[in-house]
Amino acid sequence: MSSPEELLPQLRAEHAFDPLALEAWLRAHVKGFEGPLRVDQFRGGQSNPTFRLSTPGTAYVLRRKPPGALLKGAHAIEREARVMSALQSTGFPVPRVHALCADPGLIGTPFFVMELVQGRIFWDATFPPVAREQRPLYFDAMNATLARLHQIDFAAIGLADFGAQGNYFERQISRWSRQYLQDEAAGRDPDMDRLVEWLPRHIPAGDEVSLIHGDFRCDNLIFHATEPRIVGVLDWELSTLGHPLADFAYHLMMYRVPPRGVAGLLGADLRALNIPNEAEYVAAYCARTGRAGIANLNFYIAFNLFRFAAILHGIKGRVLRGTAAAGNAREMSTTMPLYARSAWQAAQG
Repeated sequence: MSSPEELLPQLRAEHAFDPLALEAWLRAHVKGFEGPLRVDQFRGGQSNPTFRLSTPGTAYVLRRKPPGALLKGAHAIEREARVMSALQSTGFPVPRVHALCADPGLIGTPFFVMELVQGRIFWDATFPPVAREQRPLYFDAMNATLARLHQIDFAAIGLADFGAQGNYFERQISRWSRQYLQDEAAGRDPDMDRLVEWLPRHIPAGDEVSLIHGDFRCDNLIFHATEPRIVGVLDWELSTLGHPLADFAYHLMMYRVPPRGVAGLLGADLRALNIPNEAEYVAAYCARTGRAGIANLNFYIAFNLFRFAAILHGIKGRVLRGTAAAGNAREMSTTMPLYARSAWQAAQG
């Protein structure tokens, strides 16, 4: 569901395109499409610009790569479309993908069109609009949905080659370290430099592989309009095959960060809000996934804070290069040192 305040008054100049060319493509590639077409841009979409496509009969969502020079491997909208399409067969709550256009010539970059899922998105992790007695149910829905994702047989739905299997942390630490170090325009941070050295030397023993979302936060989820139930999981750009505890710890990061730039719970009175604390939330996930507990939790948290700081570092670079997708990108980029510092603190236990 999109409300007027979630839409920009007009398309950002750098993301504008010919709506008539898009409408013609939609008629040819989206079953049942009938114009005329109206295009509005969502305020969100830090990485990939996102648009609402409205017609008299229905509405769709378009996700596209941003224009300009892009870092290798970033803005993988083709992967988003593929994983959501594969998950349809499992009944997992994802929007239906209607069509993918890999041709950058039509609107300037590749894009895909998907279903507009109706419901509620919560940008504040304390879930202010929800009644106090209902909040634990909303947190339990998030916990259950992520646990369910990690137990899906990814090979059975055609995703056996969706990422390399094994050595997830080595590969991810290398990837995000490389992106951080290569983006010279965004500068350097002393805590990030320390983490680049520390993380590879402290990877826990053992390995697991599951399908992981990569950005599982409350503001990437669509809840039912009135029930504590998730009806849509969005923003699959960072999804891959990887370690489920990395994915869970990223989600758990909400307990370790303040509500600045992202939905954080640090500083909130969880008891007064009737929100489960971190230990209770971890226990619920472990019960669902058959674990006795999570050893080395601080490493997993440190890794994810580092990874998120690297993402923010990339946003800062896009701001400086003029390719940032979201209006709040500059504000978001200023929080990078906070996450880098928190990551280093978690690494030190």
